[in-house]
This record gives sequence, structure tokens and C-alpha cells, in this order.
Amino acid sequence: MLYYLFEYLEQQFQFPGASLFGFLTFRAAVAIILSLLISTIFGKRIIRFLQKKQMGETIRDLGLEGQVEKAGTPTMGGIIIILATLIPVLLLAKLENIYIILLIVTTVWMGVIGFIDDYLKKFKNNKDGLKGRFKVLGQVGLGIIIGATMYFHEDVTMKEKLPEEQQKVLLAENPNISPSKLFEDEAKSTKTTIPFVKGNEFDYADLITWINPGLGKYAWIIFILASIVIITAVSNGANLTDGIDGLAAGTSAIIVLTLGIFAWVSGNIIFSDYLDIMYIPRVEEITIYIAAFVGALIGFLWYNAYPAQVFMGDTGSLTIGGIIAVIAIAVRKEWLIPVLCGVFVAENLSVMMQVSYFKYTRKKHGEGRRIFKMAPLHHHYQKSGYHESKIVTRFWIIGILLAIISIVTLKIR
Repeated sequence: MLYYLFEYLEQQFQFPGASLFGFLTFRAAVAIILSLLISTIFGKRIIRFLQKKQMGETIRDLGLEGQVEKAGTPTMGGIIIILATLIPVLLLAKLENIYIILLIVTTVWMGVIGFIDDYLKKFKNNKDGLKGRFKVLGQVGLGIIIGATMYFHEDVTMKEKLPEEQQKVLLAENPNISPSKLFEDEAKSTKTTIPFVKGNEFDYADLITWINPGLGKYAWIIFILASIVIITAVSNGANLTDGIDGLAAGTSAIIVLTLGIFAWVSGNIIFSDYLDIMYIPRVEEITIYIAAFVGALIGFLWYNAYPAQVFMGDTGSLTIGGIIAVIAIAVRKEWLIPVLCGVFVAENLSVMMQVSYFKYTRKKHGEGRRIFKMAPLHHHYQKSGYHESKIVTRFWIIGILLAIISIVTLKIR
């Protein structure tokens, strides 16, 4: 809203300083500062409100150090993250941008699902909360919306570089040619980025066109299915990672900041040309959302760091996972998720391995056995005697390392 106000003031009155709001970097800087202020200043008031409403977490005694002492800590703190993200975005972003619209829809959609889950747990005395099938149904619904919009909306396009021979001819004719002249016209595409292969590109249509080239018109089905799988997996991964103080928020901030770098360079034709990566028109506006989101996560950490004064609950964790997945899909980096979101993947796999092995050994030996002392993975290390602050710090370090590797993979072909 402020973006449009200052744009009007600049056009009509040449208002001093109004032109600053036309710069992406300025709006991103304001967004992260504003979200930090909202999450830290108003976060305390929200925590008090949650305490007043008796939104304390019920903790089952699983034999983990310091676990019982956490009983009564307010949950549903994800509301802080959601508000601190949406308010700066609504004020500073171009609200007609399709990528911003999709991220706002994702935030509200997943926030509502998480809120219902937390509400049922606290006010309806339902320890399981929202049934798993309804959570999955909500994630699938979001995946369909995101996938269909990304495929069919006219503003979701890509510009690919001209063939090398054609580029050489143009550069020979004019060495100072604008980088934009080395790209084809905007077009719809089902291509995405995939690491460790020549060109770093993969086309979803290739999954069916090898059978018959005429099947390419049905590539949208594959794209939507991929969106559903990615959103469901990452959302659940973030949900499982939210088990000890500061782990999910800190790890997510690292992931989102890395995606912010991808969004910025992918939406800038000069950087796209220099780095030889996909150029995605209009995707750079996501940087505003990412800046606000990172600020909200860091501000939330002020209260969520050990010992936590508030938990994010499913209201926060499901929302965080959904946002990360949608940003990755928007910047065409969704297949970097196994690397970039390696912490989420490890948490997911640890639960799947634990449950599968327990069922298998119970069926075969009549007694269930475990691979880990406890799942998800962070609880295994707690059972092994590590303090949770040490576990969180080391997981953050691993997250930073994975972020660096993810960036490097763009040049490994």
C-alpha cells in the first residue's frame, strides 16, 4: 500500500524521497526492519494474550531432559510470524504481482490449517488435533492451486537464452549489446532447475513426451502433481523439525535467505545472464516477501530461543513449510530442496525409518525394534545426552553448509 502511495506522490508531486520506494533493495530493507520490529515489540503482547487465554503447551513426559519444565509455555506463536510477515508485505510489495498473491494465499491457507490443529488440541481436548488426512487434504488443495496457477497464469513466464551460435553472432556484431537481447521472448515453460546435470535444467514435459511428443499438452498434470508432493513434504518436514527451542525458526531462516538470493538473481536479467541461470520475469518481487519473512523468523527467535517463552505450534510450522515450498517452486529451484532443506529431509526420513523398522521387526520377531533412540532425529541426540541448545546450534551450522552447497550447485554441471 505504501508502495502505491509513494508511487502516486512521486508521479504527481515529485515528493522528496518517494522514488526510493521504486527500488527493490530499499523496500526489502524496510520490510526486514519492519517485520523485526513487529515480531519483537508486538510479539511480547501476543505471548501475554496467549498466556491469558491459557494456550499453554501440554507436554507428554518422554524422558527428555528439561521437557517437563516446558509444560505451560504458550503455543500458537506462529501467529507472530504470520502477522510480522504479512503486514510489511501488504505495505511494501506490489500486490498485483502473481507471486506475491500466491505467497499471501499460502500463508493464510496453511496458517488456518495449523490454527485449527492447535485450536482442537487446546480447546477441544483433542491431543491429536486435526486428523492427518485433513492436513494432507489441505496441503494437496494448496498444491493444486499453486501448480495450476503457476502453469496457466499469463504472468508466470520464463525467458531462455538464445542458442549459443546466435549469441556469438549478436556479440560479434555488437560487443556491448544489452544482456536482454541475448534472451528469447517471454514464454510459458515447465522447465526447472536440477543440480549436477548439464545446463542445470529439467523439463517436466520430458516425463511424458518420451512416450509420445503429443502428450506435451498434458505436462500441466505432472507439474501440479510435483507441486503437491513438494508442498506436502516440505510442510510436514518443517512440522517435524519444530521439536526443540529455536530449531525450526533458525533453520528456516537460513533456507529462506538462500531462496531470497535465488529469487533476486533469477529476477535480474543481468545476473541471470552472468550466472547463466534461468531468467524469470517479475519473480524478483518475492524478495520483499522473503525479507519480511526472514525478519519475522529472526524476531520470533527472540522469544523462541532456549529457554523458549513461546512455541510456534502447527500454526507456525505448517505455514513455514508451505511458504518455503512455494518460494522454491516459484524460483524454479524446487529440486534443490533435498540439499537446501537437508535438515527437514533428515527429520522426515528419521521418522519414516523408525516407524517402518519398528513395524517390520514387530512382524518378523514379535518385538518392535528401533533404529534411533527416539524420532524425529533431534530427539535421538537429546536421548544421547546432548543439550538441546548444542543440537540446535549444530543443526544451524549444517543448514548453513547445505545453503552454501545449494548455491554452489548452480555452477556444478
